[in-house]
Amino acid sequence: MKFWDQQYSTPDFKYGTQANWFLRNQAAHLHPGSEVLLPGDGEGRNSVWLARRGHHVTAVDNSRVGLDKASRLAAENGVAVALIEADLEHWVPTPDSFDAVVLTYVHLPESWRHIAHQRLTSALRPGGWFILEAFHPLQLGYSSGGPKDESLLYTIDMIRSDLAAQPEVILDEVLAWEGEAHLDEGSGHQGSAHLTRYVAHRVKSRNPDTNA
Repeated sequence: MKFWDQQYSTPDFKYGTQANWFLRNQAAHLHPGSEVLLPGDGEGRNSVWLARRGHHVTAVDNSRVGLDKASRLAAENGVAVALIEADLEHWVPTPDSFDAVVLTYVHLPESWRHIAHQRLTSALRPGGWFILEAFHPLQLGYSSGGPKDESLLYTIDMIRSDLAAQPEVILDEVLAWEGEAHLDEGSGHQGSAHLTRYVAHRVKSRNPDTNA
């Protein structure tokens, strides 16, 4: 059984059914009826919350168990969420197809993290938003959740480096924060934590052949 299939196989929701606080705080950036991509949304708490607010949501996850629970949660809330079972190492979204990409505790291996982040920001339309919350390496000193492998934890500099590597996508950094916060998200995230939060706005596309 896949790791995340096992994590999501309990009757309850590992991270609860309420949307992530940081997403709720940043959702005001989205215009009504936005097309929003949520990679790694697991059991669907964030996707369903956005769909309830009138956005058109696509969630991608490699856990069939998580996606099945997301489907049930969407049905219980009377909303539709497009669900795709795929591995982010290989899945490629259509460029310029979303108004926002939301990554909530999506911790990717460093060998292909930068490639995945670049694909995801390329999926943003000009004017689109990139919203990320993740655990910082200092989270290893906390017991509130997250990977125990430091290579899977994110700093602001890592995110900046990933996103700066594609000159055809221009991002305007809006928020970059590292620090301590309190988590109350199901059984999976409880207590004080050290987090990385990042928000950027895609302001321009540039054709690499013309340098325009």
